[in-house]
Amino acid sequence: MIPTPEALAQRRVLVVGDVMLDRYWHGTVDRISPEAPVPVVRVSREEERLGGAANVALNIKTLGARVTLLTVVGSDEAATRLRVLLEQHGIETRLGEDARLRTIVKLRVIGRSQQLLRIDFENEPDHEVLEQMRGAFERELPLHDAVLFSDYGKGGLTHITRMIESARAAGKPVLVDPKGSDYARYAGATVITPNRGELAQVVGAWSTEAQLIERAQALRVQLRVQALLLTRSEDGMTLFDERGEANEPAQTREVFDVTGAGDTVIAAMTALMAAGLDAREAMPHANRAGGIVVGKFGTASVSYAELFG
Repeated sequence: MIPTPEALAQRRVLVVGDVMLDRYWHGTVDRISPEAPVPVVRVSREEERLGGAANVALNIKTLGARVTLLTVVGSDEAATRLRVLLEQHGIETRLGEDARLRTIVKLRVIGRSQQLLRIDFENEPDHEVLEQMRGAFERELPLHDAVLFSDYGKGGLTHITRMIESARAAGKPVLVDPKGSDYARYAGATVITPNRGELAQVVGAWSTEAQLIERAQALRVQLRVQALLLTRSEDGMTLFDERGEANEPAQTREVFDVTGAGDTVIAAMTALMAAGLDAREAMPHANRAGGIVVGKFGTASVSYAELFG
């Protein structure tokens, strides 16, 4: 059952995780540098977009649900720009500030509609940056219908186990976009959404579909997770739950840019589960949303009309 736009607009999702500012320098490439065998890009346009958990929040907002973003940023120019962009998009925020943290910036240099170079500006925090926001999380939890943790492995979600426990105790669906090899900290979540490379980090590379099924289900049971949603690029996605496996083929369309596709998938899953769908019901729509967004440039989002129209 597809929720109506009006029903979706009544649902609220709390997004917690690592945010970043995506910068794009667009230009033309007419020659090779005389200093080294690299292209010279003459920059003609600069662009800024929400990245990481902020892009996830934007995807939920664009789809039509209400969203609150809870995160910590640094005391720097990038954080100021993030605040401006979040306000422009009408995203409610609970932003902590940590002077020891450098707000993450990903700068992409684009020439001839192709990404030529990406430069990352970040530092690895030496402390739990979200610990200061635990109180805000507990206050926001009763006001929301679902919780989404967007883990980019940047240190913001080192200790999320207690937050997952609180959300599940409150009866909220909890979805996690995981990172790294220690999935024990995601124990008890409703759904986790690794891609192939991320899952292989945890269970090892598989050589057959039967081996994948065995390992994915074993991990799901071990973590006490209701469902594991594996995104498989050109092979679509597979959902593993107590009923077995469900497959969705990839949506046939030209792939322009895969940046942020995982953000779109988990955003759609969470918004639809907040509206009452279970993971199996939400998966085909999330798969379609991911198929739409890879046809767009850069970190992008999908509207209700695009997804269901």
